[in-house]
Amino acid sequence: MSAGSTPPDETPQSGRLTDGFHLVADALKLNGITTIYGLVGIPITDLARVAQTSGIRYIGFRHEASAGHAAAAAGFLTQLPGVCLTASGVGFLNGLTALANATTNCFPMIQISGSGPRAMADLQRGGYEELDQLAAARPFAKGAYRIGRVEDIGLGVARAIRTAVSGRPGGVYLDIPAAVLGQAIGADAAADTIWRVVDPAPRQSPGVAAVDRALNLLAQAQRPLVVLGKGAAYAQADALIRQFVETTGIPFLPMSMAKGLLPDSHPQSVAATRSLALARGDVIMLVGARLNWLLGHGESPQWSADAQFVQVDIAASEFDSNRPIAAPLAGDIGSVMSALLDRLPQHPITVPRQWTSELAERKAHNDTAMHRRLADDPHPMRFYNALRAIRAVLDRHPDTYLVNEGANALDIARNVIDMQLPRHRLDSGTWGAMGIGMGYAIAAAIETGQSVVAIEGDSAFGFSGMEVETICRHRLPITVVILNNGGVYRGDEVASGADPAPTVLNAHARHELIAEAFGGKGFHATTPSELQTALTEALASNEPAIVDCELDPASGVESGHLTHLNPKSAATPSA
Repeated sequence: MSAGSTPPDETPQSGRLTDGFHLVADALKLNGITTIYGLVGIPITDLARVAQTSGIRYIGFRHEASAGHAAAAAGFLTQLPGVCLTASGVGFLNGLTALANATTNCFPMIQISGSGPRAMADLQRGGYEELDQLAAARPFAKGAYRIGRVEDIGLGVARAIRTAVSGRPGGVYLDIPAAVLGQAIGADAAADTIWRVVDPAPRQSPGVAAVDRALNLLAQAQRPLVVLGKGAAYAQADALIRQFVETTGIPFLPMSMAKGLLPDSHPQSVAATRSLALARGDVIMLVGARLNWLLGHGESPQWSADAQFVQVDIAASEFDSNRPIAAPLAGDIGSVMSALLDRLPQHPITVPRQWTSELAERKAHNDTAMHRRLADDPHPMRFYNALRAIRAVLDRHPDTYLVNEGANALDIARNVIDMQLPRHRLDSGTWGAMGIGMGYAIAAAIETGQSVVAIEGDSAFGFSGMEVETICRHRLPITVVILNNGGVYRGDEVASGADPAPTVLNAHARHELIAEAFGGKGFHATTPSELQTALTEALASNEPAIVDCELDPASGVESGHLTHLNPKSAATPSA
């Protein structure tokens, strides 16, 4: 118990009491938390009410996973931990998927869940929603804590916030038993138990020797390349990154959520010639990007076997995880980029013209092929001509936030739709998780106040589609565009029995009626012209909307760009 506090069973002379519900809200508010995403239930319903009364905005969801995904996206956009609130038992488990996804993606978030009596769970006596939630959460979170006394609520919140945002960000689980939430404590004593965390994510600068090593390697390169990951976008060191890229002249490749960190139209972008840039680069600088499956683990044939790597990461343990890192730079991205710029005059970098010419030639070739593909106008619509219409509208609204998930809907949209501003694209991320769409879209609208367009495959939309009610209830400016080809990957698989084939969904579904059911706008589009008109009208309305785009069921390929990861049955011929 902190000095000067009053035991919970004693009333201070002032006679004023508070409880765990109010103390949690006070601790969160003191630390700058302005929004809670959640779903009420035993034992946290009153916590949502108290938080709302205290001035914290409470956004109530239809499923805990969506609330957790929203909290994670809020963390990515703001660098403050997003907070997800769930009930105990199954409510906690529903949120756990989002908590694990946040940790994998390095998004700071805190899942606060109520829980039942420890005496019941420890002896497995069959209590209501009995579950050792702390033990269940630990493998999937950066940190997991349980608050056992009302006077420790401030400590628990402080621990959760610092853990979520310091070093490599991630998800934190905070368990608060029902008895602690309802426990009374003197209000004056309670005020002494909460505090604002000071500098929760301190800056970390690399040593001069490490900086010089990296710059020397880049200066000697014949085919240098900078790869920008979503960590670079999260860092909000946009000006420093752009200054380094433009001063050195090194070509850059943005990963999907780093698109817009420098505009996709930037002359040094090699997004249109990704394969060549990766395969031919001899010195690659990874900024907030990891050599995981999204970058082929750094292995050939996607990468040159002789490639050398410079890596910027806040976590030194990430270095050498797949390939030797010749020049590790441990530190936060802003500090590292500042240090590189400071030492750059001592290590001037000149990118060989032969390398930039090689990339420019392939880029022009690929751009021509893309324009030719986008010019096709099949009917029924297919992914490319539908996305051409969407791109035409979004090009006129570059400040619109884009959320994207699916298989073909994700892969093709990522290549077709350019981004001009940082942190304006949120997608399935490191795990390729489906179901993030509505949660991410809601967080983007809440945290930024801007319009959001969520481009969804019809299968991906199904994971969180009921959150359209949440969107309509809060009157958020979100337009959901569903690329509807009637299936998982595609909708034309022939069934081998009486039931529909495993990948087939309801043909000609009218998803826009879901929006109309909850008071939003619904549009159905069968041509690019109709789609462009509908999306334009939906954005202009600044209201919730769904645009259902009817695509050819034969449009799409299995697993998007990941077909090689989906083995075929040896007994069944490939399609």
